[in-house]
Amino acid sequence: MAKRTKSAKPERPSDEEATTGARPTWTGMISFGLVNVPVNLYTAVKPEIHAMNYLRKDDLCPISYKKVCRLTGEEVPYKDIVKGYEYRDGDYVVLSDSDFEKADVKRSSAIEVEVFVDEKDVDPKYLEKPYYLEPQKKAHKPYALFREAMAKAQKVAIGTFVLRDREHLVMLKSEGKVILLTLLRFAATLKDPGELDLPEKAEVPKNQMELALELIKKFEGPFKPEAFKDSYAARLRAIIAAKAKGKTVHVPEVEAPHATEVEDIMVKLRESLSATRH
Repeated sequence: MAKRTKSAKPERPSDEEATTGARPTWTGMISFGLVNVPVNLYTAVKPEIHAMNYLRKDDLCPISYKKVCRLTGEEVPYKDIVKGYEYRDGDYVVLSDSDFEKADVKRSSAIEVEVFVDEKDVDPKYLEKPYYLEPQKKAHKPYALFREAMAKAQKVAIGTFVLRDREHLVMLKSEGKVILLTLLRFAATLKDPGELDLPEKAEVPKNQMELALELIKKFEGPFKPEAFKDSYAARLRAIIAAKAKGKTVHVPEVEAPHATEVEDIMVKLRESLSATRH
């Protein structure tokens, strides 16, 4: 095993680290009608074990991604970096945080609720990332009112706000004691599936359809997210623990699945149904 070298601390935490500590990702208001509820925004997602460090294989020296000047190759400290828009080849306009706020002060400081809808009407392909909203001090009562009103009406709120210099479409939902905020994708950001090589709608043989429907029925049940575990991450942790102790990791070989041939569909459907009956 190569000798480990001490890694230097990064000048700035990653976005994921910055949103998992005590400081909120964003502070502002939920605004619906003339009611404004001060809130703090926190990520609802834990860091993943899958995030790995890149190392030099000879001595395990951590590889960093430095900010460098393209003209001189000189490294630039984070504190000296500003945001700029290239309006002409080689000419830039520097923008400060206040400039981004001026672009739309209201949306920079408030989640503007625009409509209440049935949650079932929000297509899953628009869902992006969940956050939790916490009431600021002295805002517990209006927060609770908004949360309970959404729950009683059985509606979710759709609105917009600005986070990290970008406007986002969001869905607010009452979930127990918390208001869940989910970032949504704008319709214009989704690709048209018509560009894919997809089969035309065709008549499926009746016997195949009957077996497929029977198989679906065998797998029917309620969605219980707590019943699903990240088995890949668990095996990865076991491999990491073993290698950290200098042990050899023995992983049983598993054959990758093979594509089902058209002529084998009926056979595979029957075998699947037979397997689920045991």
